[in-house]
Amino acid sequence: MTTTRPRSSRPRRSTFRCSSCGAGAPVWAGRCTGCDEWNTLVEERTSSVTRSVGAPATPARPIAEVTDQDVAPMPTGVAELDRVLGGGLVPGSVTLVGGEPGIGKSTLLLQTASAMAGSGRPALYLTAEESAPQVRGRAQRLGALADQLWLAADTALPDVLAHLDAVQPAVMVVDSIQTVHDPELASAPGAVGQVRECAQRLVTEARARGVAVVLVGHVTKDGGLAGPRVLEHLVDTVLSFEGDRHHALRLLRAVKHRFGGTGELGVFEMSDAGLVGVEDPSALFLADRRTGEAGSVVIPVLDGGRPLLVEVQALLAPTTIPTPRRQGQGVESSRLGMLLAVLDQRVGVSAANLDVWVTVAGGVRATEPAADLGVALAVVSAMTGVPVPGDLVACGEVGLAGELRQVGRIDRRLAEAARLGFRRVLVPTTAPEPPAGCQAIRARGLREAIAAVGLDRHG
Repeated sequence: MTTTRPRSSRPRRSTFRCSSCGAGAPVWAGRCTGCDEWNTLVEERTSSVTRSVGAPATPARPIAEVTDQDVAPMPTGVAELDRVLGGGLVPGSVTLVGGEPGIGKSTLLLQTASAMAGSGRPALYLTAEESAPQVRGRAQRLGALADQLWLAADTALPDVLAHLDAVQPAVMVVDSIQTVHDPELASAPGAVGQVRECAQRLVTEARARGVAVVLVGHVTKDGGLAGPRVLEHLVDTVLSFEGDRHHALRLLRAVKHRFGGTGELGVFEMSDAGLVGVEDPSALFLADRRTGEAGSVVIPVLDGGRPLLVEVQALLAPTTIPTPRRQGQGVESSRLGMLLAVLDQRVGVSAANLDVWVTVAGGVRATEPAADLGVALAVVSAMTGVPVPGDLVACGEVGLAGELRQVGRIDRRLAEAARLGFRRVLVPTTAPEPPAGCQAIRARGLREAIAAVGLDRHG
């Protein structure tokens, strides 16, 4: 008599996980079913050990007895960073900083660690991508050689924890989390399992030791943080460091912040001495502006809770291709296409046979509807050759019927314009009164706005 043995019920020893989105799969496949990326599944060993349930390490307490005295932020000594963090780094917190290679993440965090070490808080800078002499040379150029700043060049997680035991810092910077690995895991450094497990261990150690940990993260080609998506959920704060490596301006934003809001913007300028905070970014954005040029309009944008005055420029050129180009830098291409359609159908200004380029100077993103009026005026000014008055700021949303609508927090925008010396503001009829010394030019629709600034005549 032949008997059939039942299949083993042992748990699977390995699985496959996408290095782009973190989705799991029981077997290897060429394409990830979670994000549709090719050749991103890597093998990840799993453990079959079951853990016994015991008493919790920290017993539960009534919520009224929980105090916030342990979450007071520590100032970093970098004013723009403290602005974004709402005062500084919180002990026991974990912050993830992402940005493109060469944007200045290591420079910013080295300056931060040095400033905190100079204020009497020991700081540990763990470099996992560069050698210790390389980091030391950069610190010397930046003037960041503080006595309480400790430097280590290790990639193994046990060594990282050993440095924590030896130095006992108030803040530790890990540059970067993708290069740290746990020798007990079979996967290679940078794999999904390695990044997740190492980050989880560092989060646990930060909570237990009361150390503020800052992790540097790589980004993908589309600007998102590389590695498993769970990495962003593990940490307390996610900072995005943006800018063009070929220009001096850098922007720091909080994408996630458990200890405060995400409405602040930090502005830095890259110099020979490192990153320098910009106290008046609007003046910096408009420093090289040339008045009297057609196709140029100043608009007030609100980046988080910070009002900024930036210059939007438009350029139109004849084309012979069947589908003219509509390209925007700093503005949404779909929004630009909508404004061109409104100009064509509601105002009678057509760019059907013209290529249209629109850019926001300084690398700022003007993607909110408040930039509609300025973008439309810049296009009409470039088409007619008539410049917009140099002392005028335009702010308003354009509807599909060509009407102008009021935007949020317009009082803060107009106050910033008045502070920088602009004497006229072009706004919808429902907008509030501008500050003293600033005249409001009101318009119900886009056609009235074009006529109000004299763009209905040809230069």
